[in-house]
This record gives sequence, structure tokens and C-alpha cells, in this order.
Amino acid sequence: MSQSPATVLIVEDEPSIADVLSIALRYHRFEVVTAGSVREAAALLRELRPDAALLDVMLPDGDGRLLGRELRELHPETAIVFLTARDAPADIVGGLALGDDYITKPFNIDEVIARIRAVLRRTKPEDVLPARPPLRHGDLELDESTYTVRRAGGAVDLTPTEYALLRFLVRNAGTVVTKEQLLRHVWRYEHAAESTVVETYISYLRRKLDPLGPPLITTRRGVGYGLA
Repeated sequence: MSQSPATVLIVEDEPSIADVLSIALRYHRFEVVTAGSVREAAALLRELRPDAALLDVMLPDGDGRLLGRELRELHPETAIVFLTARDAPADIVGGLALGDDYITKPFNIDEVIARIRAVLRRTKPEDVLPARPPLRHGDLELDESTYTVRRAGGAVDLTPTEYALLRFLVRNAGTVVTKEQLLRHVWRYEHAAESTVVETYISYLRRKLDPLGPPLITTRRGVGYGLA
């Protein structure tokens, strides 16, 4: 049975950019809903549960990153991609802390489509899998049916990308996985060896997991990452 099209919420105050994104996404068979402000988007989100949201950071009535935080609390399963002219490392790291990807303007529309598809592959699997036993590593447990994580009995609140990264590490426990493998299998990037996204998300996972027990994620300098 075919799956219904994914719905993408675009929050962008420049009509020309919103139109280009809408046309391209609809051409690639996405359902599209648009808003030009934080207030308009907030009103839509009372009725809408999008599969992905493409959020401009600089909006006329507020910060798109704050909207992203509210969206994450309201619909934690929604993939969030920030779209902004701000390209300073601090801005990118801040955006990744709240969302699943970050695209800077000017952008290539094919890249935007590819990034949306990549985050949806991580957060909205195309097939529904039968219930499987949880993945376990030491005191860590990942439930692949509910996308929940527990360590030492305590719940760990992860974003979809953090969950996908941790799941890949657990599935490959006992080996060291390279940065390139993580970019390819978790982020679906083929040519992004210089990206700092892996290091950023490893630090996020450590921040959330280490307070619950001994350090779990190990770094093999110059090689990659593994689990203790």
C-alpha cells in the first residue's frame, strides 16, 4: 500500500523564496503548507502536524529558532530544517541544537529537496516494521517501535537525529565507525567530509547520556567513534 505524501510546513517571510520552495516541493510530490510569520505558523500548528518544517530564522515577528523549539515540544516527531542567511559557526551549532539540519542562503533548491528527504528518512520510515525487541548496550535501551531511549532506567529525551545517530552506534557496537560512515548512513550526505555536524551531535549525545552513567561514547582520534 502506498504511503500518503509527506507534509512540509514552510515558514518564510519573503514571498519569492516561499514560492520557489513551494513549487519545488510540490513538484517532488510533497504536500506544502506555508506561513509568513511566527504568529501565522503557530496558528497553523494548532491544527497541523507536519512531517517536516522548513523554518527561516529571521522572521518579521520573532526568531524561527524559538518557533522550532515550540514545534519540537508540540510535535517531537517533526523533522526541523532551518533556512537562514546566518552562516557563522555559532549560528549553525545553535540551529543544530534545536533542529535536524541547517541550510544557509543563498541555497541550491536541489540541495533543499535532498536535505528534506534525508531528514524524513531518519524520522519517517517508508515501511512499517513489526515490533522488535529493544536494542541494548549495557544499561542503554532503544525501543525501535516507539523511538524512545532509556539509560539505567531513566528516560533520555532525544531529537530524531540524535536518536538516529545513537541507534547507528548501538547497531555497530564493538567497532569504530568513521565520520564518513556516520555522514553517509545517518545524515545521508555523500560529499560532506568537512562538515562538523558529526562532532556537534556527538557532543549533544554525551551531554544527555553521561549524567546517567559512565561515559558511553568513545573517540578514536583520527578514526571515528564507538561505544564503551
